[in-house]
Amino acid sequence: MDVSLSMLALFGIWGLAAGSFLNVCIYRLPRRESLFWPASHCTSCDRPIAWYENVPIVSWVALGGRCRACGARVSAVYPLVEAVTAAVFVGGVLVYGLTWLLAVRLLFASALIALFVIDWHHRILPNVITLPGIAVGFVASWFLPPGWLSSLIGIAVGGGILLALAEGYYRLRGQEGLGMGDVKMLAMIGAFLGWPLTLLTLVLASVAGSLVGVGLMVSKRGSMQAALPFGTFLALGALVAAVAGDAILAWYLALFRFR
Repeated sequence: MDVSLSMLALFGIWGLAAGSFLNVCIYRLPRRESLFWPASHCTSCDRPIAWYENVPIVSWVALGGRCRACGARVSAVYPLVEAVTAAVFVGGVLVYGLTWLLAVRLLFASALIALFVIDWHHRILPNVITLPGIAVGFVASWFLPPGWLSSLIGIAVGGGILLALAEGYYRLRGQEGLGMGDVKMLAMIGAFLGWPLTLLTLVLASVAGSLVGVGLMVSKRGSMQAALPFGTFLALGALVAAVAGDAILAWYLALFRFR
């Protein structure tokens, strides 16, 4: 469907606001802090941040990426998360139109963005995101794609595959290769996307993780024993699968028809 420029701008603004809230989640959830109290404050000097210092992207640029009071650096991750979330919101309305599926996909994408950054920085995937995500994805599947059966299979397949891989790796090497957070995250992806796109997500994440791992070894910045945040790659794979997964699967299956 055609979407007006004003509608795209509106979704961009909503995306910036959502990205600002995701930054709060990304910082506070790993520290087990409340998302709503205290109000936004500098993490170095604890000074409350005024509303005009908290305008997504604009405030960070205007302040030169520093706290106005103490001069401490404010990570560039903050405006980056806001910009990516805004882009996802605009792209989402272009792909899905003004539908209920758009709302569910934007909620899913927001969870993936938060998990991407949290896992990258802390190597954890909070249950407070993944477990409710499984429930929300499955409930939504009763009314929207991929349908409840594909969602249920996706939960079982997504969680089951990684659980089996983690157990096999542990028995083979005597150490943990994957955490339960990855298992629950892929189950959440299965709930939202269904089992075919969950398998695609796993393939895309594995390829991306392998390429990054090889790149780190070639540049001598990592080794075979280096632990990579697999949840980060699952988030990337799931975003690609949500937008282009059906086209990718159709292309892949078409290769076999011509053989």
